[in-house]
Amino acid sequence: MQSLRQGYTAVVFGASGGIGAALTAQLASDAGCARVFAGARSAGSVDASDKVTPFAFDLADEQSIEAACRMIGEAGAVDVAIVATGFLHGGGVSPEKTWRSLDGAAMQQVFLVNAIGPSIVAKHVLGLLNADSKSVLAALSARVGSISDNRLGGWHSYRASKAALNQIIRTISIELARRNPMAACVGLHPGTVDTGLSSPFQGNVPASQLMAPDESAAHLLRVLDEITPEDSGACLAWDGTVVPT
Repeated sequence: MQSLRQGYTAVVFGASGGIGAALTAQLASDAGCARVFAGARSAGSVDASDKVTPFAFDLADEQSIEAACRMIGEAGAVDVAIVATGFLHGGGVSPEKTWRSLDGAAMQQVFLVNAIGPSIVAKHVLGLLNADSKSVLAALSARVGSISDNRLGGWHSYRASKAALNQIIRTISIELARRNPMAACVGLHPGTVDTGLSSPFQGNVPASQLMAPDESAAHLLRVLDEITPEDSGACLAWDGTVVPT
């Protein structure tokens, strides 16, 4: 990432997932990157290397996030932090096709991972962002979180949780502009990626529109390399276009 300082530090929350693992590998392979802190629920699920330092965190446990950020901060300023977590289905939870399927417990689980957890990560990592040169906090969002672009309905909890995340990012960006004018906070739409999150829903996706995790990660890092503080608060797609709110 040429727009960051030489020897920059990166952090990936969710480094054991498909996109998170790809982001971690590509950041670690960048000659300009000095270190990648790679977080997962189990630190053992991330391979350590000379550049990669695994750490454990749990989106449902703020103390684990705070402890992880304290450890990261002891190494110095952070130049790029990416929240690569997300939840769409699993454990009996699936996207709703109708309002009759709405379930409070399922909605809480979806919101915890997609909106509340990333917000708590932001709470503890924003203060670590480099204030002397460009720095970025990004969180994986989704185009289906767009309210104005919602023409199909359904997927109530997932859509709403990503819309909430986008609003949180926008709100954070306003305060961040005052506290750290060199920094940006953005959402990222990774496209339709061939991971476990999307696998049950790929039937109607043309092969030309389905990306491998490595391909999506490369696009996302290119977008992050090109953004400026003026982009802060936006949700940007993998191709650099702005996702409507």
